[in-house]
Amino acid sequence: MVRLFTNELNIGYGERLIVRNLDIKIPDKKITAIIGSNGCGKSTLLKAITRIIPYDSGAVVLDGRFISKINTKELAKELAILPQSPEGTAGLTVGELVSYGRFPYQKGFGRLTKKDYEVIEWALTVTGTIDFKYLPVDSLSGGQRQRVWIAMALAQETEMIFLDEPTTYLDMAHQLEVLELLQKLNHEQQRTIVMVLHDLNQAARFADYVVALKDGEVVKAGSCEEVITHEVLKKVFKIDAVLGRDPRTNKPMCITYNLLKGEYQNEKTSNSAHTLISASR
Repeated sequence: MVRLFTNELNIGYGERLIVRNLDIKIPDKKITAIIGSNGCGKSTLLKAITRIIPYDSGAVVLDGRFISKINTKELAKELAILPQSPEGTAGLTVGELVSYGRFPYQKGFGRLTKKDYEVIEWALTVTGTIDFKYLPVDSLSGGQRQRVWIAMALAQETEMIFLDEPTTYLDMAHQLEVLELLQKLNHEQQRTIVMVLHDLNQAARFADYVVALKDGEVVKAGSCEEVITHEVLKKVFKIDAVLGRDPRTNKPMCITYNLLKGEYQNEKTSNSAHTLISASR
């Protein structure tokens, strides 16, 4: 089942088009990972789908409605997004930050209701952050803070959660902690999870559906077996990958790789020239 999809989506900054004629479908109640090299449009796509930034043309459709036509508070009840390196927590306790997730449901003077407090407690409990409730957010470790941000998204009570590189700057243990939490939310609560990931093995291990982007276009979308292949990785990342199977999950695993230097250097030179030409206009 698909509730959210894009149709011939074009997104740009100024005269530069970042995403081109993009058609993707987000499987409902599944985990989707978006992969691709730096600057390929992953974060831009996430921001456009969640209406943080406008798109130039095409459409993003949720439950048969254009998201551009949906009321902001109503949309915030349908989907939540955690950007890269979220900030703005100075002076806030964990409980106060998580309470911001209740904004779409507040009326009048914005006072929290009994239901709001119940949802906040639930979100803190589910993410294992209830013991941090009265602590300053800035006093927590990176992994703990990430779980608190996820708790805020849960307090928003959306069925879809979008995350832009949720494991960035975290050590290996905390990366696994965050990804296992998201997997648990998907399995136990049927939340639709969409996240941008840089680690191919994490994408293969945790995602049901993978979208590989290059230069704002879809190279391949499908199961990890269909996307994490030698040919797709060559096209997307310009690498010669040696693939195997994860002994614990039996999913594709990138064991090692070499950089295809000739192709990579040609592309890098071409991109640099394009940037210089655009800047001179």
